[in-house]
Amino acid sequence: MAEIEKNARSLEKKITPLNVLHVHGVPLLIPSKEMWDKIYNFQARPDDLIVATYPKSGTTWMQEILDMIQNDGDEEKCRQVVSFERHPFIELKFPHKEKPDLEIALEIPSPRILKTHLPSHLIPPSIWKQNCKIIYVARNAKDCLVSYYHFHRMTSLLADPQSWEDFCEKFMSGKVAYGSWYDHVKGWWDAKDKHQILYLFYEDIKKNPKCEIYKVLDFLEKTLSEDIINKIIHHTSFEVMSKNPMASQTAAPSYLYDHTISKFLRKGMPGDWKNHFTVAMNEKFDEHYENKMAGATLPFCTEI
Repeated sequence: MAEIEKNARSLEKKITPLNVLHVHGVPLLIPSKEMWDKIYNFQARPDDLIVATYPKSGTTWMQEILDMIQNDGDEEKCRQVVSFERHPFIELKFPHKEKPDLEIALEIPSPRILKTHLPSHLIPPSIWKQNCKIIYVARNAKDCLVSYYHFHRMTSLLADPQSWEDFCEKFMSGKVAYGSWYDHVKGWWDAKDKHQILYLFYEDIKKNPKCEIYKVLDFLEKTLSEDIINKIIHHTSFEVMSKNPMASQTAAPSYLYDHTISKFLRKGMPGDWKNHFTVAMNEKFDEHYENKMAGATLPFCTEI
C-alpha cells in the first residue's frame, strides 16, 4: 500500500481523464485502443473465470462473491488486497500500475478470475476457443445510468459528465465508454446460447442472494456448506462491502477515486433512478428504451 500511495502522489498532478476512441464501432478508453492488438491476442486458459459486465452493473459485487467462493468463505484472504489488484481488468492499464493488467494476468497462477467490460463481440477469441466460463451481470438501464453518471463525477479516469441531462443523452445514444448499454446486454444475452455463460441480473442478486449464489456454485461445479454460503451473503452485502476498504475502493489511490464527491459503492439499491429522473425525462427514456429493446426477451425490473 505504501508503494501505491507513493505512486499516487507522484502522479496526482499528471492524471488527465482518459478520452475514448472507437474500436470496431465501440467507444473504448484510449489505452484500450492503443493496445488493442495485445487485448485481441490475449491468451486465455481453460480454467479462467471471466466476470463480464457493462460498467456500474455490479462488477465489484460479483468479484467479491467469486473471491469468497474461490477462498471457501475465508474473508481474511479476501481483505488482503484491493479488488482491482486481485482480478486483472484485461482491457485497461491503470495509471498507477507499471504495466497493463493483461500483462499482470500472465503472472497470476491458475485459476484466474479476470474482469472485462467489453461487449461480447470484442472479447479476445482465445476466451471462446478455451471455452472459458463467463459470468455476466446485467443491471437495469435506469439505475446503471445513474451509477455511471456518479462514477464519472468521482473518478479521474473518465471525463467530467457535465450535466445530468447531458450525460443521460450520451448514455441513450451510446456515446460513453463501452458504448450502448442496449447492445451490450443484448449481445451477451444472445452469446449465452453458444458459450458457457451464466447470465445474472443485479436485481435478482439483491432480492435473493442465496438463490443466485447457488446458481453460481452450480455453474462452477462447486459445493459449499450453508454456513459458508450465509457467510458469503453477509460479507458481500452492501452494508459490509461499503465498510470494507478493499471492496469500497477507499483503499485505492485517492487520485483515482475521489470519495468526497461520490462513493464508489454509492447506494446499491434498485430504484434510485427515481431520485434523478424528472417526469419528462422518464417518459423520454421509456420511449427510447421500448424502441431499442423491441423484440428482446430480457426480463429487467427497475425496482424491488
